[in-house]
Amino acid sequence: MLTENHDLEAALKDYLNLLEEKKYFDAHEVLEEAWHPLRKKNHPLKNLAKGLINGAICFEHLKRNRQDALRKATTVLKSFERHKHLCVEEIEHFELFKESCDKIEHLKKWHNL
Repeated sequence: MLTENHDLEAALKDYLNLLEEKKYFDAHEVLEEAWHPLRKKNHPLKNLAKGLINGAICFEHLKRNRQDALRKATTVLKSFERHKHLCVEEIEHFELFKESCDKIEHLKKWHNL
């Protein structure tokens, strides 16, 4: 059986790969699956993970270019903005969280957000 930490680590790796492939909804889904146990245990990384989940779905809104996509994207992105400061060297899987945050920041710039 996989440990919670391994699940989170694997999810973060998958998340990054999916972001690279512009599969933002899938990235959201894979990290959300790992987030649920964090939320239930009130784990200190739950808010940072949730911010990344919302960061990914923000770009899915833009990708689908539906009505009001920009407003929806910027609204959802606020969760990432609120929690990205939690990405500090002392946390578990810092490198993966940092790379994920950097990727969201890059996408923000790419989309002029």
